[in-house]
Amino acid sequence: MFRLLLFLSLISPTLAACTPIANPPPAAQSGAADDSVELTVGAAADLQFAFTELGRLFQEETGHRVTMVFGSTGQLAQQIENGAPYDLYAAANIEFVEMLAEKKLVLPETVALYGRGRIVLAVNREAGVEASELNDLLAPEIQRIAIANPEHAPYGRAAKEALESSGVWTQLQDKLVLGENVRQTLQYVQTGDAQVGIVALSIADVPEITWTLIDDALHNPLDQALAVVSSSPHAAIAAEFAAFINGPTGRPIMQRYGFVLPGEAISTPN
Repeated sequence: MFRLLLFLSLISPTLAACTPIANPPPAAQSGAADDSVELTVGAAADLQFAFTELGRLFQEETGHRVTMVFGSTGQLAQQIENGAPYDLYAAANIEFVEMLAEKKLVLPETVALYGRGRIVLAVNREAGVEASELNDLLAPEIQRIAIANPEHAPYGRAAKEALESSGVWTQLQDKLVLGENVRQTLQYVQTGDAQVGIVALSIADVPEITWTLIDDALHNPLDQALAVVSSSPHAAIAAEFAAFINGPTGRPIMQRYGFVLPGEAISTPN
């Protein structure tokens, strides 16, 4: 019921790189900087492209700097439990946000869904192998398959569930290469360290790979949520950025990166 209410509320009106948004806008340089703050956002690795763009636009509009720390959702949650100084937490699975809310480590009233993720089967263009469905991964010429670690990465968990639903999980154990997060998993495929992988649609638009969308009926929904961290000294600004993500500027950008928006039907990307 909690998740349903969150979706309905939006229908109306890892550890990877730290990404500071460079070149403050003229307003911030000419005096507004006195009132500007720097937000630190702990964000799931599948958000790297979308949130980097959103952080830049938010800074241009408000003068507030945004530093992104991208990583595994589970590892970021653990860091918040250990006192990491994040202002906003954006997870690839709402369960982690709900867990932190129960512990009062994020502000419950700020918990909000911002999108549902999709997974794709990615193939390195130079690998000399073909795979358009999960059963193809059983082919002997495919020897290395990258997924994010399902122990702490929601996209890795979804990959495991999809492989289990397809009946090939057990047979593929010797071929699996585990990334710390879905962005590292993509890098394994990009570099050829893995011939194929299962990664987030939101980061799949890179020149080194081809990809095929995986049927979302094969895994549990990747309902992604965010919340303001309770210890943030900039809670109001963090909430402003959260509203920006879910607002008229942020929603089209999230959709462009392949996220299904709260309150909208699932459609298959071209």
